[in-house]
Amino acid sequence: MKEIRKAARERMKGYCRVCPVCDGRACAGEVPGMGGLGTGSAFAANLESLAAVRFDMRLVHDVSEPDTGIDFLGQSLALPLMAAPIGGVSFNMGGQITEDAYISAVLGGCTAAGILGCVGDGVPDFIHQAGYGAIQALGGKGIPFIKPWEDAEFFDKVDKALAAGATIIGMDIDAAGLITLKQMGRPVSPKSPQRLGEIIEQVKVPFILKGVMTVADAQMAVAAGARAIVVSNHGGRVLDHTPGAADVLPEIADAVKGQITILADGGVRTGGDLLKMLALGADAVLIGRPFSVAAVGGLQEGVTQYIARIAGELKAAMVLTGTASADAVDRSILHG
Repeated sequence: MKEIRKAARERMKGYCRVCPVCDGRACAGEVPGMGGLGTGSAFAANLESLAAVRFDMRLVHDVSEPDTGIDFLGQSLALPLMAAPIGGVSFNMGGQITEDAYISAVLGGCTAAGILGCVGDGVPDFIHQAGYGAIQALGGKGIPFIKPWEDAEFFDKVDKALAAGATIIGMDIDAAGLITLKQMGRPVSPKSPQRLGEIIEQVKVPFILKGVMTVADAQMAVAAGARAIVVSNHGGRVLDHTPGAADVLPEIADAVKGQITILADGGVRTGGDLLKMLALGADAVLIGRPFSVAAVGGLQEGVTQYIARIAGELKAAMVLTGTASADAVDRSILHG
């Protein structure tokens, strides 16, 4: 990983510093780029909220080989982990590798490790085209997230994603405030509860709503028929001064756990962070920027190495907290 990060630093020069800890401090306000919007406080809040969570260390138990596997919407995953949907290597990451090479590395590495990668959406169209091409090449292994476009564009992309073999589709509704897209003549918008329900009914396959940060939105996602939500502030890239995902995850889990699958995204940097998110109420976790660094620095090998590191850290944290299974984690392993 040290060599992979060194290569990424060279290839992403001027776009990402590949800091020892990816916390948004050095890149605050660098959007486009890898930073957080405005002051960068929402990006930082993701890490700060997780850092405030502490484990109770327990060693008097018989958990020596914890089970990290989970079932996610009918698919078996080796880890409760997915690569978050990120695209646009040309304007966010320096353009030293092509979009096709980047997303193929992310999805290929995830598939080889027995987990799923997600693909992003946006302008220009090569972002989603590369993602759907990679999904098709892997026999449908990957989850496309489509922005909350107006109906014609949204459903055109749904059809293309399904034709590529996708069996799960997401909407990153937290992109609804991207006014730059409207200025390009490609408007995105929030969706009313009624309209969201109509969209989900039309999509037919399991639907994930990404960008849920309140109990009310989580409950409306359940009512609309979503199969999963992602508790996420879009990496701090759409609205300054929001709380971190780990700040709001427990109350959302208390309200809808068992009614819908809960994913969490934001500030996860280690296997221990992943376990914290599970303990706070997530069923699985998405990681974004570190996957991008691994892919730019080492292509598919970089991604597989990164996943292996997270897997090792997760297993160690599970042993040290007496956690036998990733699909049965609760707050009892947390301190206080």
